[in-house]
Amino acid sequence: MDASISRQALSQPVYYSTASALARAIRSGELTSEAVVTACLERIEAVNGMLNAVVQLDGEQALAQAGAADRALARGDAAGPLHGVPMTIKDSLDTAGMISTGGTLGRAAFVPGKDATVVRRLRDAGAVLMGKTNTPELTLSFDTNNRVYGQTFNPHDLSRSPGGSSGGAAAIVAAGGSPFDIGSDYGGSIRLPAHVNGICGLKPTAGRVSRSGHIFPFGGVQDAFQQLGPLARGVEDLALLLRIIQGPDGIDPGALPLESHDPDTVDLSDLRVAWFDDNGIAEPTPETREAVRVAARSLAEGGIPVSSDRPGSIGQTLDVTLPIYFWDGGASVRRLLRAYGTTEHTLSAITGSEALTAEQFDAAHARLDAWRSEMLSFLDRYDVLLCPVNAHPAFRPGAGADPEMMAWASYAFTFNATGWPAVVVPVSRSADGLPIGIQVVAGPGREDRALAVAGRIERLVGGYQRPSLA
Repeated sequence: MDASISRQALSQPVYYSTASALARAIRSGELTSEAVVTACLERIEAVNGMLNAVVQLDGEQALAQAGAADRALARGDAAGPLHGVPMTIKDSLDTAGMISTGGTLGRAAFVPGKDATVVRRLRDAGAVLMGKTNTPELTLSFDTNNRVYGQTFNPHDLSRSPGGSSGGAAAIVAAGGSPFDIGSDYGGSIRLPAHVNGICGLKPTAGRVSRSGHIFPFGGVQDAFQQLGPLARGVEDLALLLRIIQGPDGIDPGALPLESHDPDTVDLSDLRVAWFDDNGIAEPTPETREAVRVAARSLAEGGIPVSSDRPGSIGQTLDVTLPIYFWDGGASVRRLLRAYGTTEHTLSAITGSEALTAEQFDAAHARLDAWRSEMLSFLDRYDVLLCPVNAHPAFRPGAGADPEMMAWASYAFTFNATGWPAVVVPVSRSADGLPIGIQVVAGPGREDRALAVAGRIERLVGGYQRPSLA
């Protein structure tokens, strides 16, 4: 057995500690929840004016919950694996009693009556909610900016974007304000922010996690493209959080009772690993390519079989996915905007697009299904795949709308369309100090393999590095 997920110790200052380390320290009495929550709230106060990452904050309520958690622990009554650990939650997810806008003006003052399923599960596990993090409108952008709260910035370079759509979540986790957050990924929206902010992220297998209570709801032709998953500073945290949030809830019809596997039981020497550094659609920066090669070499030097290879049909990703993403000419987005009462929005490029005819849609879906089948044949030869997250590191705010961004993001789109799980782990930095992560991808239902390999890479060559933000 290869215990591939590390057990990280507490960091100093304590707000840079992982969620797993904080949970152990609170449970053992080394730290109190109140002390941890206080440290994180103070860190948010120190950095959020520069980042605009946290858009709703309730420190008083968070401290009250932390105090209650400490008293419960003193009585021997621990709530769960996250007892007393603070968190933030992306503003696309409903949080009972706290404004949840989804980045759209029609919900600028909306307070949900109940939590999204993932939020409820985290609270039931003992987590303490501090606040909400910024998202683009309805999560539909590679940048994080909206008409409710404005632009969020990257803690590694305040002139850069934190990516989207989970940009606020990734920025505050990277800056030490929160141990973890939950993002959503419809076209790379967990993985791109993890990559450009230098943290870890997991897009689970399609159907692994319920999307009930998310601003862009379950359902529709692209239903399987969207997943919810964790953002954190360590791979160990991703595994912990996935165990808590996964599983059907009796609400989301796309959430399935998938078998769960433990990353700690994965024998890495038995895995067949492939890697590629160019998908034939968008050429990555030389530093991005080298990050993938560094990770592959580190595994090979450790005795894990590694081959340079890629799925033969991966270069068709945009040809088969974009027609399905935009098949309805924005009708579904217009429907959501009406339901939320939004009349002024930032999504005209989507809502004004041209819908496919019935014949065009049928042909597009047939191409997608054939492509997905071809992609599956790659898993006959390999268990895990290493590749770039995006062709570039962090870009300037506003560049998320550039047409070339679709090509850059094709590395992420591939695995929304296949539904395969993908972990992002930081590996290196560009010449100007911007983080570069890679994707570790596995077959459907095998998050354990992706997490195990990502954990090994994290220990050997990569892992979270603090931003220079004071």
